[in-house]
Amino acid sequence: MKKVIKPFLKEIVPIILGILIALYINNWNESTKDEKYINQILSSINRELKDTNEDIEKELSFQKTLIDSLDFYKNDDRVSIFDVMMKADGIHMPSIKLSSWQAISRSKIELMEYDKISALTTIEEQKELLESKTEHLMNFLYPNIKQTEIDNKELIILMLRDIIVTERGIIEEIKKIVKD
Repeated sequence: MKKVIKPFLKEIVPIILGILIALYINNWNESTKDEKYINQILSSINRELKDTNEDIEKELSFQKTLIDSLDFYKNDDRVSIFDVMMKADGIHMPSIKLSSWQAISRSKIELMEYDKISALTTIEEQKELLESKTEHLMNFLYPNIKQTEIDNKELIILMLRDIIVTERGIIEEIKKIVKD
């Protein structure tokens, strides 16, 4: 019996060691690929969020100008909402870029830290809220564009301020992720 086991062990041990080494190398390669992927995606996310932050900051100044214009002309019933929009160069809304986040959230989200996942999820939710608020504003604005009443102008001011609150919330979440 010993004569049978000894040659068997001599043959099986190198095979098992070869398999274990191959598994180790494969795991190491996968880990290296994952690390490279997560570094690339995080770099892309940072770029998108920096662009988003800059766009929000730029559009905030237009929105504040529009609020100031509406506030200035709200008591003048000769000036319509359309007139104020033209003086303030229309309505400006930022572009919220999240395509890199959406890509990783559908594939290898387990590679990311919880804090980043949480902040990016909040930004995505805030983006949807911002889109909803903007749509609500536009749905009110178009049928009332020729109105001159103070109530309509004040309602638009209120909606714009609510939009600004959401945009500032997005900026705060971006600060949690983006490292300068």
